Amino acid sequence: MNLHGVRRRKWATCGRSCLSAGGAEVQCGWLKDKYGLSWQIVPSVLIDLLRDPDSVKSQRVMQAMFKMKRIDIAALKKAYEQE
Repeated sequence: MNLHGVRRRKWATCGRSCLSAGGAEVQCGWLKDKYGLSWQIVPSVLIDLLRDPDSVKSQRVMQAMFKMKRIDIAALKKAYEQE
């Protein structure tokens, strides 16, 4: 299940709730709840960065995200802004 376009505060709340109830973090913002159901919480800023018409920028963002468990928005923005 994907939660797309979640704002930062709601994103953090959803993630903490899943983890505190016995869930686990997986790669690229995915969480697995205590029942084994996988969830991906996608912050709206990530969607914006990936939709950039400059494919070089969006690819840098994607590559940075592949290295993360918990999505780090500041690191994604840094990858996006590289020259």
